[in-house]
Amino acid sequence: MKKNLAIAFALLGWFAVIAQYVLMIENRVTSTTEATIRFFSFFTILTNTLVAIYFTYVALGKNSKLLNKPGALTAITVYILVVGLVYQFVLRAIWEPTGLQKIVDELLHSVVPVTTLIFWYLYEEKSKIELKSTVNWLIYPLIYLVFILLRGSISDFYPYPFVNVAEIGMPQVLTNSVVLLLVFIVLSTAFVWIGKRLPAKQK
Repeated sequence: MKKNLAIAFALLGWFAVIAQYVLMIENRVTSTTEATIRFFSFFTILTNTLVAIYFTYVALGKNSKLLNKPGALTAITVYILVVGLVYQFVLRAIWEPTGLQKIVDELLHSVVPVTTLIFWYLYEEKSKIELKSTVNWLIYPLIYLVFILLRGSISDFYPYPFVNVAEIGMPQVLTNSVVLLLVFIVLSTAFVWIGKRLPAKQK
């Protein structure tokens, strides 16, 4: 059951990421190189790719000191749920995709987060996760934030309106970033707390 779900979720994740890349390249207004860099400047893409990699490892039965240890799946689940929450509450109202783009958008921002949450509920070693681990989980989003702000200052491209320094200014961007950081902290803490109160993982 676990392997079959991992295979299905891996295929779903890779389809969504690859389809989004094809759509972005087809509709690019810059060079292919710049479009590719911009593609990987989205937290949505990076995180969905991370999810797809995780499920691929599980599907293939590969061992990874990083991905197989207790808490790794929880961190990934928190990341992808933030992707979904930000889209549903902040971005959906200002973005109305159609056709294949709409389908891919729903996969990246709705379906993949839900499937990851289901997999977490079934298979994470919840009782072994320590609250102190949540501090390390913040490294990824913090590195991402530094990257997009540095690159944005050079290229003037910011992947999301709430981090667009050119339009809303650095003080507002930093305020928005602190709010998102708090969302990460609250979700991470909640998952650890809830996880220790749920049944043990399935085999």
